[in-house]
Amino acid sequence: MYVIRERFFDIGDDFDILDEDGRRLFHVDGKVLSVRDRLVLKDPAGQEVASVHRHLVSLRPTYEITIGGEKAAEVRKNFFTPFREKFTIDIPGPDDLTMTGDLLDHEFTVERGGREVASVSKRWLTLRDTYGVRIADGEDHLLILASVLALELATARDAAKRDRDEG
Repeated sequence: MYVIRERFFDIGDDFDILDEDGRRLFHVDGKVLSVRDRLVLKDPAGQEVASVHRHLVSLRPTYEITIGGEKAAEVRKNFFTPFREKFTIDIPGPDDLTMTGDLLDHEFTVERGGREVASVSKRWLTLRDTYGVRIADGEDHLLILASVLALELATARDAAKRDRDEG
C-alpha cells in the first residue's frame, strides 16, 4: 500500500508518497500554479521517473502522464456519468482503465474490463489528510499512482473554479 497526503495543494506544492512503513518511495514536485498544472515524480535519488500535466486545450479535463520520458497515458474526465464521476485512463492498446466511485472523498476503485486493479481509501488510515492506494500485483504501480495524482489535479482545479464562481 502507498500513502499519499490529501489536499497537498492547500499546504504546499511538494510532498512525498510513502510505503505503509513510512519510507519515502517518491517525492512529488508540484508546479500547480503553472499554466499547465504539472507534477513531477522523483525517485529517492532525485531522478524524474514520471510527470503529469494538464492539456491546455481539450473539451474535458485531460491530463497526460509521461513515464521514462515517454507518453504512457491520458487521464480524462468522462462527459456524462450519472450518480458518480468517472475518469478514463487511456493507455496505448485495448486495456484502458477507469476510476469510479466517490472521487472527491478518496473512496474509489481503478478497474480494467470490470476487474478491480487498484483501490483508494481514506478509511484505511488513521492519519488526518492522508489516503491509501492499494495496487494489485502485476499492475503498473507508477502509472496508477500518476493517474491518482492527475485526479488530484483535476479535483483541485474544479474546487478552485467553484470558489472563484461563488466569490
